[in-house]
Formats: sequence, structure tokens, C-alpha cells
Amino acid sequence: MRRIAICAALVAALFAGITCFSSASRADTGRVAVVFTKGGFIVGVGGGEGVLINHGRQYPFTVSGMSVGFTIGASTTRLTGRALNLRGPASFEGSYSAIGAGGAIAAGAGGVQLQNGNGVILQLSGPRVGAEVSAAVGGVTIRLK
Repeated sequence: MRRIAICAALVAALFAGITCFSSASRADTGRVAVVFTKGGFIVGVGGGEGVLINHGRQYPFTVSGMSVGFTIGASTTRLTGRALNLRGPASFEGSYSAIGAGGAIAAGAGGVQLQNGNGVILQLSGPRVGAEVSAAVGGVTIRLK
């Protein structure tokens, strides 16, 4: 009787594990490359273009953003990285903000982690060219072309 109970518990745990993995596997990871130019004094405004690559297909997009805080100068940043938790290209669109308290602070070689309302997380890094100092809180909006 005890062996049957143990086997039943193992089968239930295995079924639960398969169910969890099958729902998690529906979310994809894509590659992202974007060039973003920003400038300003106190209020920073920027924009750029990029491409999302998912399942071998390319999805061009535009990105625009604004930050409020300490921003002086202008810069161009070439960022590459990953888009996590994709549930199709449409989930990539939306308004992104920095994950966690505060904001994204970058100088020189920069990196940022952003999340949108669809749960998509962007993990991006790359070199910054120009003379800009920024310690601002802001976000970006991505639209597929």
C-alpha cells in the first residue's frame, strides 16, 4: 500500500512538472540589436531603430524614449542582447521601464534591463559613443514597423 502511494505521488509530481515545463516552453527568447541616440539637458529625449530576430525571422522596430533627471550631452548607443519571455512578435511592442527601483544608469559601455507590460524582458548592453552623463529615470516605447 505504501509503494502505491509513493508511486502515485511520483506520477503526480511528474505530471505537474511536465505541465509547468510545457507552459514555460511557450515563451521564446529572441535576439535584439538597436541603435539609440539620446540628447538633452535635464530632460533627455531619444530615438532609434532596431531589429528583433525570432525563429530566423527579422522584425524591424522603432524605439523612442524620454528620461527625467540628470542628463547632460548627447550620445549614440549600439545595444545588442536578448528579449526574454516572448509570446510572439506582438508581445515585444509596448512601453518598457527599468526593472527594480531607480533607473538605468549607463556611461561608456552601458547595459540595461527593461520590462514591458507583456512580461517581455530586454537584457541589452553595448558601447556608448558621445559625451553624455546620465542618472535619469525613464523608459522607452517600442513599435514594430
